[in-house]
Order: sequence, then C-alpha cells, then structure tokens
Amino acid sequence: MIAELVVVILTTHISEYGLEQGDIGTVVLVHQGGKGYEVEFLTEYGETVAIVSLLAAQVRSIGSREIAHAWVMD
Repeated sequence: MIAELVVVILTTHISEYGLEQGDIGTVVLVHQGGKGYEVEFLTEYGETVAIVSLLAAQVRSIGSREIAHAWVMD
C-alpha cells in the first residue's frame, strides 16, 4: 500500500484532466486500505492541476533510477 503524502507516478492517461502517463502526483488520501487513492497533481510552480480519485492500478511508486520529465500542458 502507498501511504499518504508519498509521491507517485500515473500509469495511464486521464484525458478529462489533461494528465499523461508518467505524470507525478502526491497521494493526499488513501481509500479502502489502498484499493484507491486521491492524488494531487501540481505544476512545477505549485499550482494544482487536478485532484483525482484513482484505482491502485493507476499509480505506482517511483523507482530509484527514474528522472522527471517536464512538458507544457495545453
């Protein structure tokens, strides 16, 4: 289970929020013992893009050999 305030990576596109696979967010709430998560996605300047309820399969922990990649949202 991923804990609250842990940084995660989105594993799928969420087009209704403009989110792409690989986007980085922070878990702000754990649902039903880890079956789902409320995840906040921010710009690099700290502006909230979306707070989304996701299933556990839609996010994953960050690995030690990963780097961030920035892109401009429409």
